[in-house]
Amino acid sequence: MDLIWLIPLLPGLGAAVNGLLGIRYFSKPVAAGIACAAMGGSLLLSLFAFAQLLGAEHREHIVTIANWIPPIPLETVSGVGQFEVPWAFRLDPLSGMMILIVTGIGFLIHLYSSSYMDHEPRGGYVRFFTYLNLFCFFMLMLVLGSSFLVMFVGWEGVGLCSYLLIGFWYHKKSAADAGKKAFIVNRIGDFGFVLGVFLVFFTFGTLDFREVAEAAAHMPVEAGGFGVISLICLLLFVGATGKSAQIPLYVWLPDAMEGPTPVSALIHAATMVTAGVYMVARNAVLFEHAPNVMFIVAVVGAVTALVAATIGLVQTDIKKVLAYSTVSQLGYMFLATGVGAFSAAAFHLMTHAFFKALLFLGSGSVIHAMNDEQDMQKMGNMRRYMPVTFITMFVGSIAIAGIPPFSGFFSKDEILAYTFQENKVLWGLAVITAGMTAFYMFRLIFMTFFGEYRGPSWEKADDSHGDHGHDDNHGHAWHGPHESPRLMTTPLWVLAVGAIVAGFVGIPAAIGDFIGVGNAIHHFLEPSFTAGLAGHGDEHAGLHLSHAVEWALMAFSVLVAACGIGLAYVNYVRRPERAAQWKTNWAGAHRVLTNKYYVDELYDATAVKGTMASGRGLWTFDKGVVDGAVNGAGWLTRAAAWVSHVLDKYIVDGLVNLVGWIFAEGSYVFRRGQTGLIQNYAVATLFGVFVFVTVYVVARYVG
Repeated sequence: MDLIWLIPLLPGLGAAVNGLLGIRYFSKPVAAGIACAAMGGSLLLSLFAFAQLLGAEHREHIVTIANWIPPIPLETVSGVGQFEVPWAFRLDPLSGMMILIVTGIGFLIHLYSSSYMDHEPRGGYVRFFTYLNLFCFFMLMLVLGSSFLVMFVGWEGVGLCSYLLIGFWYHKKSAADAGKKAFIVNRIGDFGFVLGVFLVFFTFGTLDFREVAEAAAHMPVEAGGFGVISLICLLLFVGATGKSAQIPLYVWLPDAMEGPTPVSALIHAATMVTAGVYMVARNAVLFEHAPNVMFIVAVVGAVTALVAATIGLVQTDIKKVLAYSTVSQLGYMFLATGVGAFSAAAFHLMTHAFFKALLFLGSGSVIHAMNDEQDMQKMGNMRRYMPVTFITMFVGSIAIAGIPPFSGFFSKDEILAYTFQENKVLWGLAVITAGMTAFYMFRLIFMTFFGEYRGPSWEKADDSHGDHGHDDNHGHAWHGPHESPRLMTTPLWVLAVGAIVAGFVGIPAAIGDFIGVGNAIHHFLEPSFTAGLAGHGDEHAGLHLSHAVEWALMAFSVLVAACGIGLAYVNYVRRPERAAQWKTNWAGAHRVLTNKYYVDELYDATAVKGTMASGRGLWTFDKGVVDGAVNGAGWLTRAAAWVSHVLDKYIVDGLVNLVGWIFAEGSYVFRRGQTGLIQNYAVATLFGVFVFVTVYVVARYVG
């Protein structure tokens, strides 16, 4: 476990090697091999560390790499404290589960991408794998960080990599705009997250997760008011809404489908978007002391799940359906954290990573087979051409719909059980969402893989007469739908197995008591959600439902899911004309849902145009007032200088020159008497003596 620092380092080195050398020198196989080897090595180290963690008495291990920020005196609520942050990693049950998800699914997606992105030019191909490795480096930094600040490095890093990967095809305006949208919306959430981190240090004098949890555990629960812990949790949750695409900051994730499909699978299904859920679960002790904020989290999660599910009902872009499904499932996870079921949230995070990555990669396989076509209305009967993709996506759809014994059933129904215990209204919203999820996911399956083929026609390749297929976007001839290469289908099989069996680590109590098996994942994760190192094996909130109620809730949720599947089957297989009739009969509602409740238009009319108008107003103020004052001061200075120049030139210099002229002209008269002749000087002297004597005599005579 002392080598856990190598887990993020390996993909970081892979990104550095490919980024610095690969774009110039490496071939495609070499670049892909380096990236996959880096992820494979990280996966092996994660498995080794996880195995050691299972056998440890205290399931927590901290490795300090260096003293990152030396002690700095900073003000805290109790006086001047020492702000000191070591670069340290913490391996505990929660981070152990997360590194397996990031490295395991990340490795499979790297393998898949080596074939899926093969049409890219060599430089773009290497650049793609550089970004993938860099993203995994930052995501592993995020989940292994032992303090808020180390987590924040990973937090911002995955935001940067998300921007790079979403806008990978930057020559497309829609992709470039989607990348900028994701970056800006995430920065809005990060502003709240940063303020929360500042307030954590000011309140507790430390940023270490364990020290913060232990300090918060000794503080009173803020049940009757909204104190400093509630404010901290609310600010942290603002950051989580941005990163995990919750209302009101969810609008970036559907647009993020502009990136390559492996990006959608890695960043927007299995890892980055779950960072907000991970952060809230990591600070479970803090949130448990802020029940008012937990209620806000639960409400936002439930409403987000429902709203996203309603939008997913009418989408025709195969990736957009999955995008809104991701937003909805993330809402489920926040609903779980909001009702205190942190283990259930982490459990659903894990199962969701399997079946949602499977569904995204499956959609990429379909898009690959259909010459980059993403509209499900132009597909149909694809199971005939790509049976492996059909079977694996069918497994993923059953899992997300919550049909037993697939993984989604166990994690989703556990969330429903805890929600039923805490708040019946939120449970009702969650059940409705579950029915919608089953409907739109099997709508996707039936529109894509069943019915008549509705796509473009193609001609068979004829070796003797040349290639008559349609050219795709990359200059290759298209010979019609076909199964994807083995490098793409192998990860689908592995993820499908995970989507089937991953739920068995969280057997519900009602089933577990019947078959004599406990809930392994709750017992394993519990130490991560307490202030001490020892867990108790049960959820904080505690599930206090009778087995009869649990069985009833499970049966009801399965029935709701089955109804959703059946409704989708009737409308898109048996009687597909009914879907068109519904679209006509409910044109208004369909238009609202198709346009996603006009939220983007609302944001564009208010936030975007308001910001632009504010910018123009500030520019006008700057130009007219600030620049006017500066320019006016400059004009006054120039005018004063001109007046000073005139006074200096015509008054001061004039007086000086006048005095000089007077003396110059007067000196001319005196110069005339300076002849240089002695006789003239003698005559002048005698004349002077004569004048003096005359004056003397006259004065004496008069006197």
